[in-house]
Amino acid sequence: MIPHRVPHVLRLGPARLTAGLDHCRRLDLPAHRTIHGEPAARDLENLLAQVDEVDLRGRGGAAFPFARKLRAVAEAAGARESVVLVNAAEGEPASSKDEMLLVRTPHLVLDGAILAAEALHAREVVVATAEGHVGEASMAAAVAERRAATIAGASESHLRIRVVGLPERFISGEGGALVRGVNGEEAMPPGRKKRAAHEGVDGLPTLLSNAETFAQLAVLAELGPPGYADVGTAREPGTLLLSVSGGAAVEAVIEVSAGMPLWGVLELCDADVGDGVLVGGYHGAWLGPEAARDAVISREGMKLAGGELGAGIIVPLGSSTCPLGESARIATYLAAQSSGQCGPCRLGLPEVARTLCALTDGSGSADAVRRAVRAVERRGACFHPDGSARFVLSALDVFADDIALHLEHGSCGRPVRGVLPLPEPEGEPEYRLDVDWTRCEGHGLCAHLLPEFVDLDDYGFPSFRNVPGWMARDARRAVEMCPALALRLATQPA
Repeated sequence: MIPHRVPHVLRLGPARLTAGLDHCRRLDLPAHRTIHGEPAARDLENLLAQVDEVDLRGRGGAAFPFARKLRAVAEAAGARESVVLVNAAEGEPASSKDEMLLVRTPHLVLDGAILAAEALHAREVVVATAEGHVGEASMAAAVAERRAATIAGASESHLRIRVVGLPERFISGEGGALVRGVNGEEAMPPGRKKRAAHEGVDGLPTLLSNAETFAQLAVLAELGPPGYADVGTAREPGTLLLSVSGGAAVEAVIEVSAGMPLWGVLELCDADVGDGVLVGGYHGAWLGPEAARDAVISREGMKLAGGELGAGIIVPLGSSTCPLGESARIATYLAAQSSGQCGPCRLGLPEVARTLCALTDGSGSADAVRRAVRAVERRGACFHPDGSARFVLSALDVFADDIALHLEHGSCGRPVRGVLPLPEPEGEPEYRLDVDWTRCEGHGLCAHLLPEFVDLDDYGFPSFRNVPGWMARDARRAVEMCPALALRLATQPA
């Protein structure tokens, strides 16, 4: 079931989340129990006390206190049922830590999720993964292993565990999108903020956290708070997982003690820093070489350096690629990955991408990019516009010298090598809007509904640009709303 190649693991500090992986490609249940033992069930107050003592935070990017989530679900549930939802969808292309956990040590994630579920008297544990990936198959096998062990041991467990595969998109890992996907709806943010702790899977109070968070909970239960805090910093005890790629000669998931220097991680991976290092992923920020040299691996350390630890993504850029072109490539991807439900995503992010692309070919300006960014900041229905804005603004600041070359010469002289990871293109079709000129009366409604792809001439009549597949739904809406019934949507030949 597990392919010949599995996610590569390195360490700077003790092996906790990655214990046993030097000798095993995947820890099945017997191997896992040999290394980690079997955690004893804890009541809610005991579990909360341990989590509070080490200030365990979510590892999905927001670093929300895990104890607050536990309390919120317990209070919302009362005498009702609740659900534990493991977010292992990992829509961020530069992150591989959750995939590593699912593929190589899935029972550690399940131990933590089951501990929380038993403390909450939850109805079930749901593990949401990227559909069709090896991690989904590995986690499904781990659930089957536990079910077989329960039957063989003649013991009963009323806790249901199921694995749900979701389409891999950048926004699929957002909390509201994840809950919608598990509930059988389209996995996109709901537009109106709903707290999973109050209304999540099947409308029940739901404890939602990242796969690494539950693995950390299992390690905490295994070691106890004093043992857990033996490494790390006083304010951020323990270890954490980093995903390192890009200009690193050795791409790996690294378990590192909090407080280690970022430069040690980069040296371990034989990384070419070049013009900068992206920290925190595509909703994160760029650090220049000097800032990267002084940065410390912790939430506090990254903020002091001008970045964000986020989900632990580290991408050195290298010297051989165009920094501005790489950033424009990611901005274009982020625009295409929005749910298209609000103006900042539907209109603003494509404009940000266009102005950054124009700057890349020397025909735009940094001021135009900043104006486009200001139009999306703090206005979105979810965090996607703000995170994308942070990424773009940091590129303008860190790559100022490169921008000057582009404005003067139209290029910095380096190609765009695609160093920043992106999913393999799926060959999504493009569409074209056709107009029946015998019907068109120049109302201009199509340009109002699709301003990115429809231009009006001086007389109010439209001309069209090709519509990408991710905007097909909006294009169909324009066709349906045309008052003259003059529009048609057709697939564009390859």
